Parts: sequence; structure tokens; C-alpha cells
Amino acid sequence: MSRMKRNHEASSTLDRARQAAAQVKPAAAQAKTLASSAGTAARRRVHKARAWAAPQVDRTGQVLQDRVAPKVSAVLSSAARRLDPPEPKRRPWRKLAISSALTTAASAVAAVVLNRRKPDAATPADGADADKVTPTMKTSDGQARTSTEADADGRVRTS
Repeated sequence: MSRMKRNHEASSTLDRARQAAAQVKPAAAQAKTLASSAGTAARRRVHKARAWAAPQVDRTGQVLQDRVAPKVSAVLSSAARRLDPPEPKRRPWRKLAISSALTTAASAVAAVVLNRRKPDAATPADGADADKVTPTMKTSDGQARTSTEADADGRVRTS
């Protein structure tokens, strides 16, 4: 192909593209105005739909809260009661410990009362007073003396 032929083909293609663009420009301008008005209409409709839907959703929420939620809550509560394991049986060890402590205390009180009723075993059987009986001890010099004798300085020594 010659250079002239290539230039001619290129220029003719470029001319055809310019003609097509010139024909499309009015259609593009018309589409632009239509798209703009369609966007405005869509925004208006979305606003209206949201204005209508907001009270509907609010009313539905109130109905759910007032009517359905208590029923759902009751169902969930009963399910929780059924799932809860039973209380473990209490072992009687506390009662056993308390009763054994009371029995021990009662036997101790009874022992004290019975010991008070018995005569003292420390008193002599012949009836002599405990004041007159004094034990005797031997001193280092071999003399016997009672444990309540006084020393030379007047002190009473008991052993």
C-alpha cells in the first residue's frame, strides 16, 4: 500500500468518526437531561418511601415489644427452668454434727451435776477436819516439821 492510500483511508475513518460523534451529541444531551430528572425523581421517591416506612417499622416494633416479646420471654424462661439441673440433695451431716455436739454437752453437764452430789474423797473417813491434818516433812537436820511452820523471819513456808 502506498503512503497516499494509507493517509486517505485514515482521514476517511477519522471523518466518519467525527460525523458519528456529531450525530450522537444531541442524543447524549437529551440522555443527560433525562438522567438528571430521573435521579431527582428517584431521590424524591426514596424520601417518600422512607417517610412512609419509618412509622410502619416503629409500629411493628411496638407490637413486637408489647405482644410477641412477653411470649418469647415466657418461652425462654420455661426452657431455662427445664434446662436447669435439679438441686443436689443435702447430706444430713450437719444435723448429725449438731446432735452429737448437743449429746456431748448434755453428758458433760450431767457429769458435773453428779460429781457435785458425791461427798469429797479428800476428807478423812473418821470425820476429822482438813485443817487439823498437816503433812510432816523432815528438815536437813533430821527434825520433823509440818509444812505450815513459820521460818525464823516469820514467813510461812508451804511445800
